[in-house]
This record gives sequence, structure tokens and C-alpha cells, in this order.
Amino acid sequence: MTSGTRRRVGVLLLAVVLVVSLVPGLAAAQSNLGGNIVVEEGETVSEVNAVGGAVIIRGTVTGDVSGAAGSVLVTGTVEGDVNVATGDLRIAGNVGGDVSAAAGRVYLEEGATVDGNFDVGTGDARIDGTIGGDARIGAETIRLGDTASIGGSLTYDGRLQGNRDAVAGDITRDRTLGPTTVTELRPLASWVTAVYAFVANLLLGGILLALFPRFSEGVADRVRTDSVRTGLVGLGVLVGVPLGLVAITLTIVGIPLAFVGALLFLFVIWIGLVYGRFALGVWLLSVVAPEREGTETDNEDRFGGVDPKWVALVVGLLAGGLLALLPVVGELINLLLGLLGLGAVALGVYGRRRQRGPLPTDAPAEGAM
Repeated sequence: MTSGTRRRVGVLLLAVVLVVSLVPGLAAAQSNLGGNIVVEEGETVSEVNAVGGAVIIRGTVTGDVSGAAGSVLVTGTVEGDVNVATGDLRIAGNVGGDVSAAAGRVYLEEGATVDGNFDVGTGDARIDGTIGGDARIGAETIRLGDTASIGGSLTYDGRLQGNRDAVAGDITRDRTLGPTTVTELRPLASWVTAVYAFVANLLLGGILLALFPRFSEGVADRVRTDSVRTGLVGLGVLVGVPLGLVAITLTIVGIPLAFVGALLFLFVIWIGLVYGRFALGVWLLSVVAPEREGTETDNEDRFGGVDPKWVALVVGLLAGGLLALLPVVGELINLLLGLLGLGAVALGVYGRRRQRGPLPTDAPAEGAM
């Protein structure tokens, strides 16, 4: 096996590991970046770790649920602890350990149980279920319902309303608690999500550049020189492929094929977004540091000997990530970059097919490991 072949096999194995690790339900422990995690009724996993998206526990988690998520819903069983920063935390099932959360709203529903301690900072807390240990709640408003039960003591700050008899131990006000904890942690959760997303996108982009360097350059050129047509093709792919998958499900045999196709298409959309940001980076570099006339080595000298493609990838991912944080406009820019990248990939693959050449499998540069 030649060194180039070993390099290609190694990168392909890394790509497989990346895809498998980001598909929920393929491992006993569920983890995800940016997407939703759902543990269905009857399903059992060892633990759940999330950054971004929503977490829904209908089945059983034998360990802990932790992370930063848009919302967390527990209607099943968590045998360990729940440690989250989230917009909304709603517990309608059973938690065998402790609950620790910074959230916009917290609701422990009637019939729900938390066997351990309950420690939350929130804007609004409503307790209708059972807490076996002590409770520490900092909130603007704390409501204890008629069915609420706290086996230990309650330490709180905020407006305490409702059934004080629900507390078996002492009730103490501590003004060091309060909803400020939520305000402080929300930006942290957003930045943690952004950092994880950047790392995942950088890893995927690195794999694409390593495996398909010339194809990747073609994607960026296509976006820059024919952006309108490329974006329209991307829109057509984004709409047309799901419609095709729905049509496949009309047959019994087609249902599993459509499911696999949907997973693959989600991965292709991710590739399109990364390529769109890569194209953005190439364009930004062409503006601030245009190519020099001369050899490829001369152009690499612009960035201290680093290949401009890798610089463009990092710049594009950083710029795209920062633009995505802008309210309203950021989501539109993100969508546009995704459509451009998706359309460029589709046109590139179609062009290779028409030429009856192989799919993009560029050989590594001479002397590469």
C-alpha cells in the first residue's frame, strides 16, 4: 500500500467515525451538536450529552443528562442527574438523581419525581411534583402547587407563591440566589454551542479539502463566478430531494430506503453549508489578500507557507459562524451560504458524471503523507 493510499484510507476512516458519532441512536450514549436528541419510549441509553437543539427523554437514560440545549423535556426516566443550561426545562417523568439547571422556565409537573436535590436558577419556576431532597430555587416567581412536595428544606429568592405546606423542612430566603444566574449562563451556552459547531465544521471541511482538493477549489470558483445559477440549483436540490424521498415511501420497500436517504441528505446539506462558508472564505481572501502572479509556492508565502485553501476554510467558518449569530439576517445568510454550497456540489458532481469521469477523488499532492 503506497503512502498516498494509506493517507486516503486514514482520512476516509476519520470521515466514517465523524458521521457515525453525529448520528443519534447509533450508540448507547447519545451525543449531538446543534441537532435534536430524542430517546423514544421503550428505548434505553446510557447517557445523553447535548449542545444545541432540543433534548426529549421519553424512554430511559441509565446515566446522566447534561449539556446546553434550547429545551429539555423529560417524560420518561433519568436514573442519574440532570445538569443543563436551557431555555425551558420541563420534567413530567422521574429523575433518580439531582437536578441542576439554569433555564428560562422550569416546570416540575404533577406526578413527576426528583429523588435527589433540586437546584435551579430561572425566570419562572412552577413545582407541582415531588422533590425528595432539598430545593434551592432562584427565580422571579416561584409557584408551589397543591400537589407539590419537597422532602427537605427550601432555600429561595424571588416571589414565593402557593402551598408553603408542601415543604417538609425549613423555608429560608437567600438573596444571593436569583434569576441572574440564567442571564449569566445563557451567553456561555451560546458560545459553547458556537465553539462545538466550529470544531465539527472544521473537521468536516478538513476532510473534504484533504480528500477532494481540486473539487473543493471548483466549488469555490463556481460560487464566485456563477452565484445566481448555483444558488437556484441548491434551492432546487433542497426542495426536490425531500419530495423524491416522500415519493419513495409510497412503496413498502421504499420506506427504509427513504430513511437512509434522508440521513444521507442531511449529511449532504451539512457538506453544502461547510462548502458555502469555505467559498465565503475564498472570496474574503481574494479581497484582502489577492493572489500574486507566480507559482503556487509564491501564493502560499502570503500566509507563512500555509496552503491558502486551509486559510480560506478557517476564515470562512469563522466569518460564517459570526454572521449566523446576527438576529434574523444571520439565519438568512446561513441559508444562502448553504444553498450556494449545495448547488455548487450538485453542479460539480453532475459535471463529473457528464464527462464520464470518476467522482472527485483527487490524488494527494506529490510528497504528501
